Formats: sequence, C-alpha cells, structure tokens
Amino acid sequence: MTGLGVAANIGHSLDEFWSNLAAGRPNFSVPASAPDAPILVGAVDDDALQRDFPLSWPTALDRSGVLAVAAAGRALADAGLNRPLDDAERVGVVIGNGGGGLESTEIQYRRLLLEKKKLHPLTVARVMTGSTASAVSMAFGAKGPCFVTSSACASSAHAIGVAAYLIRAGVADVVIAGGAEAGLNLTTLLAWQAMKIVSRGACRPFAKGRDGLTLSEGGAALILESQEHARARGAPADVELVGFGASADAGDLFHPSTDGMARAMRAALADGGLAAEDIDYLNAHGTGTRSNDTAETEAIKSVFGAEKAPPFSSTKSVTGHALGAAGAIEAVATVLAIRHGAAPPTANYDEPDPACDLDCVPNVARPLKIRAALSTSFAFGGLNAALAFRRLDGASA
Repeated sequence: MTGLGVAANIGHSLDEFWSNLAAGRPNFSVPASAPDAPILVGAVDDDALQRDFPLSWPTALDRSGVLAVAAAGRALADAGLNRPLDDAERVGVVIGNGGGGLESTEIQYRRLLLEKKKLHPLTVARVMTGSTASAVSMAFGAKGPCFVTSSACASSAHAIGVAAYLIRAGVADVVIAGGAEAGLNLTTLLAWQAMKIVSRGACRPFAKGRDGLTLSEGGAALILESQEHARARGAPADVELVGFGASADAGDLFHPSTDGMARAMRAALADGGLAAEDIDYLNAHGTGTRSNDTAETEAIKSVFGAEKAPPFSSTKSVTGHALGAAGAIEAVATVLAIRHGAAPPTANYDEPDPACDLDCVPNVARPLKIRAALSTSFAFGGLNAALAFRRLDGASA
C-alpha cells in the first residue's frame, strides 16, 4: 500500500479521518432528501469535494463517480503518483459499487414521472454501475484493466482483493482500488427503512440495545503496487496487503451464515500465510443489526477461539454504513490503525450483550501494537470478503 485516500462524512484528509475515527466522533445529520424522516445519515461535505476535485465539476457523473474520483485523486497524491501516469497501460482501476447511480436514477424518474419531462441525455452514463471505474480511469489516465465489482456491501472489499490478484498475476504494476457509494436519496433511504433495520438513534454495534445501522455515503481508495515497482520509484510503504478471502453462504438472502463469514476469514489468513494468533486487531463488519453482530461474534470465535480472539471494533459506529464503499473505507481505517498503533473504538456502546461477549474496544481507542490485522465485509446474498494486512518488516508503529 503506497497511497490512501478518503472522501467520508468524518473527513477528507487522512489526518482528519483518523482523528475523528480514533476519538469515536461521528458526523451524522438529518438527510436533505428526507428532512421529515426520523433518521440520521452520514453525508459527505460538498465544499470539500469540489475544492479537491481534479476535474471541472462534472455533469456526466453520478455522485458515486464524484466520490470515487475524489478519493482516488487523494490516494494517488498520497502515493506520489501524479498525472500523467508513467506507463499508464500498467495502471489498473478496480472500484466497488453496490447500487450504481442511485441518486441519478431517482432524479431521472422524478423528471419523467412527476415533472413529465424528457430524460437527460446523459442518463445512461450517470446510472450505469461501471461508470465509477470509468470515471477514475478517465480522470487520471489509467489505461490498464478497469472494471467495477458489485457485490452489495462487500463490493469494495472484493475490489481490493481482485486488484491484488491483478498485481500478483503480472497484469498490472499499480492498481487504484477502492469503492464509492452515494445512496442518500429518498428512495434508497425509504427502501432501507422498509426493512426495519435502520436505527432510529445511534448505531450501536455489538451493544445489547442496538436497533440497526446508520446509512452513509462515501468513497475510499488504496494504491496497490507490486513490491518491485514501488521500490524502483523509491515509494515508501509501511503496510502490505497479504491476504484475500472470499466465500458465499449459498443460503439465506438476508440472514448471515457464521460458517460463511468464518470461511472468508480463514481463506484470507491462509492466502497471507498467517496463523490466527498473528492477528492483533480486526476491523469488523459490525452493522449494528441484531443478526449480523451475533453471527459475526460467533464467526470470530470459530476462527480464533473465544479465549484468544483479538480486539476488534466496528468503525461503522462512527462512519456509518456506506454500503458498497464500506469495505474500502474500513480497509483504510485498518491500515491507519496499524500505522498509528491503535485500535479505534466501537462508539455508542452502552450495554454489553451476552450474545456478543468478545472485546469490541468499547467507546475509547486503545493503544495496540498491530503486526497484522483483518478487515471483514459481509453482504446481503451471503457474499463475504476478508482482507489481511501486515506491517512491513522494519516499519515501526
């Protein structure tokens, strides 16, 4: 990992993002699309997006594309890779996006059905799921393999894992990997509310009184490079992605499988040549729903043992659940946790749940020497992903 970038509700710079994450300081507000709804959402600041955007403000992009490009631009700058990219045909783009152009889809349906107007001529470009990856490619001139992974809330974790495969296979030297999602439009919010899993107050993962997730939008990107390429250009790196695991429950559309979760984690460990005892921290999926948090607790016990499970936290308690972008945002959080030598807290934890009886780093960040860490993402449809990160030899916390 030679570069990281975020466009999140709790920050646009890595320092701001980490400061709020480590402090357990969320940033939620009443949704502009549904001011009368009894919910809060995590929206990204428009002024910060426009200030740092590398192109003239786009008319052909859905908001998810804007978030993807903003995060990718920040990650490239962090990696010291500037336009024009050297050997651009060896630079790939893999972006996770779960819902496509959700905001643009609603705008155009309103235009057609309520306002009785013709659809905008750029509607197709704005709503197609693949446009997020295309936007990043066009913004920075990356000419290698370029596509979107779409697997609901595991989309961007899958994107990062597949990006690593491209580098291992020798298909690319550099891959811009991550995710973006902009789903705070009225239709999407009401659809999630209809499932009765959206919190009416604060998201409280693993706590006894938890009542659901808090939705957010966002984008995050990681610059993955082969070791040879990074060394040749003198790029500093202190953390590497060493393992990726994926599995399918092949069961219920909504109810998570402990076995499926555990198999993804074990696969990531095996892929990275890691033993369970090598993991010092785990960034959990931790949605704050009754079923996910209980199943995830049991999966962690299955992989690590109840007595030896590492400290873990759900950063969704601070960032909210950014759906297809969540895995990338949490991958950045995991890398920063390794880099800063601290486990960010699970915020809003008010009462222990006997069914979630492991150490979720409640409310207060914890100094922690992290040699290796896992980040997990589990999606509707029984789609599971886990990423294993390790501190590079010689790097200090």
